[in-house]
Amino acid sequence: MKLEEALKSNRFADEVHKAGLNILYTAYWMKSHISAALKEIDLTAEQFNVLRILKGKHPEQMCVKDIASRMLEKNSNVPRIADRLVAKKLVKRTTSKEDKRETIMTLTEKGMHILDAANKTVEELNSRIMGIDNEDAKVLNELIEKMRKTD
Repeated sequence: MKLEEALKSNRFADEVHKAGLNILYTAYWMKSHISAALKEIDLTAEQFNVLRILKGKHPEQMCVKDIASRMLEKNSNVPRIADRLVAKKLVKRTTSKEDKRETIMTLTEKGMHILDAANKTVEELNSRIMGIDNEDAKVLNELIEKMRKTD
């Protein structure tokens, strides 16, 4: 769908303005598709992100602060997300031996199984909705990273 159709407008200051809106619209569009797919597995996108971060360090543990620094959504409330993942028995939470103020988390066996299922679901969804090949994706990645160089 063209951006003009989605927003029901064709008024953009210029192509750069349109590109910025297109990126924002597409990010929300992708997140809504991913969120709907993950809901079937009883996960939110943020919970999925935490599980993936923990899997990247598995079998090592990670402190909540380090998890928060790796989140896609920087405003995520990681302690609250951790509470929900602990309640679902997908992660274990302990206190650090070195610093009692620090909370440490690790994936459980159940968390690994749920994450494997979620990864499969998201990979299938991405291959369906992306609509571009690896060559186009490489160009897109270079353009997006070029855009973020100004930060």
